[in-house]
Amino acid sequence: MSGGSSSADAWFTRLEPVARPAGIIRRADDPRLGEITEFSQGGPFTLKAGRVVLVGFPQDEGVRRNHGRPGASQAPSAIRDWLYRLTPWDGESEIDLAANPLLDAGNIRIAGALEETQAALAEVVGGILRAGAIPVIVGGGHETAYGNYLGYLAAGRELGFINLDAHLDVRPCTAGQGHSGSPFRQALEHPVHPLPGGCYVCLGVQPAATSRKHWNYARERGCVVRWRSQVSGALGEHFRRQCERLAALGCQVHVSVDADVVCAADVPGVSAPIRWAWRDRRWRPVRGWRAAWRRCPAWTWWKSIPPSTATARAPAGRRWPSGTSWLAWQAVVAEVVRRCCGVVSRPRH
Repeated sequence: MSGGSSSADAWFTRLEPVARPAGIIRRADDPRLGEITEFSQGGPFTLKAGRVVLVGFPQDEGVRRNHGRPGASQAPSAIRDWLYRLTPWDGESEIDLAANPLLDAGNIRIAGALEETQAALAEVVGGILRAGAIPVIVGGGHETAYGNYLGYLAAGRELGFINLDAHLDVRPCTAGQGHSGSPFRQALEHPVHPLPGGCYVCLGVQPAATSRKHWNYARERGCVVRWRSQVSGALGEHFRRQCERLAALGCQVHVSVDADVVCAADVPGVSAPIRWAWRDRRWRPVRGWRAAWRRCPAWTWWKSIPPSTATARAPAGRRWPSGTSWLAWQAVVAEVVRRCCGVVSRPRH
């Protein structure tokens, strides 16, 4: 339902609250996002339509099943640590998150098999959507995507995915089990409510990371795939067009951002780093995608590995440069949070 509010009902029990990050220096003249964010205390809470709700999904079992580099389960905490140090006000757009504060609902409780945690995520996402609020999910491996899809089904919503990714992530399940490389195939082949092929868009796909079989599978299903070379220098325009196309089909647009779409030199801490992906400057146009923001009621980040974890596993000479790239990545997350909140907020003067 929209325009009102909704209690969390039983799905709030799937969440484990997180503490406000320590170490944020309070200054009356320079507030930070962590100061104005509301943190769930673990009990039932009320959601109002249009409010942005941050949820962590500290799970990377799907990455392990897919033989990727683990560590993304630690990302939600690390992202929060940097995210909440940033300012809530964007002087360029005049968006001030203090006018519509973010709610941090905590992390999905990780218990049991991957499929159980995906079901828990689906309950939470479904509850947020039914309240008319905006879920921003921070993973976690790309297995997060299938949990999101199940959440849309639970809320009775038609979904269109825009996936910014170097991979198509349409690999078959392994021994009947899903993993970080299979979420969109699982959605496309859902036994009851399969995702229509035209409702899956992948922008920035890398030829060196995409097999012929996966490409043919996506093409035969009618998916929209754009190679990195096709969207280079025009990512914002492709993004806008696909948002408008999906909205015209009656879909709510869920945007997924896989960290490996960015060059490994800029964001090396991912489960499957790509050397020839986008450089960080390619993300600057995100600030110019304003016309499309109203079409995107939900976002997800995944497969980013915190600096300490990535550094411990990275080859010599390819380690995080003092966390600089990690901080830049969190700035992109903050930009999306600002824009989502800005859709329903007014500038504060």
